[in-house]
Amino acid sequence: MSIETFLLEIENRKKREIESLDKDLAEKKSKLQRELDITLKEIQEKFANEAKVKSEREYARIIEASKLQAKKIMFDAINENMQSAFDVIKKEIENYTKGQQYKKALETMVNSSKKKLGQNIIVHCRDEDKQVLKDMGVTIGKSIKTLGGIVAENKEGTKELDLTFDELLRTHEDQIKSFLSERM
Repeated sequence: MSIETFLLEIENRKKREIESLDKDLAEKKSKLQRELDITLKEIQEKFANEAKVKSEREYARIIEASKLQAKKIMFDAINENMQSAFDVIKKEIENYTKGQQYKKALETMVNSSKKKLGQNIIVHCRDEDKQVLKDMGVTIGKSIKTLGGIVAENKEGTKELDLTFDELLRTHEDQIKSFLSERM
């Protein structure tokens, strides 16, 4: 064998080996690219799902916060309306205490107090009501700050009956609010 043939043979073998190595490299490169594409796709899907879950959670949180805020606004508006209604009621009571009907109501309160506490009672009232109650022959006690009505007690001071409009409003507040809520 001549050297040229031998060199040619080496050269051909080297080319085949390089081609084989290039082919292996291309296959490995292709395989790595597919794995990279699959991994990237999985990562993208994972983050897309996480982003979707987070956005749904945030959406739900925002909706619930908005509902809560709306309820608070409604609650505040209802309370404002209730307070306004109570102010109107108090103004009407104030007007009522200036009329003849109120004197009859005081008489009814005194009679009711005598039935519950006995005939000898002491009546605490507004300064404006003292003369009307004296005319009824009732023992007058101290002056009280109230919209109207009386606080009666027995002579011994052991029993008391609060028939002031303030107390009546306070004890019936839930019923009044329920009644007003139905009308709003």
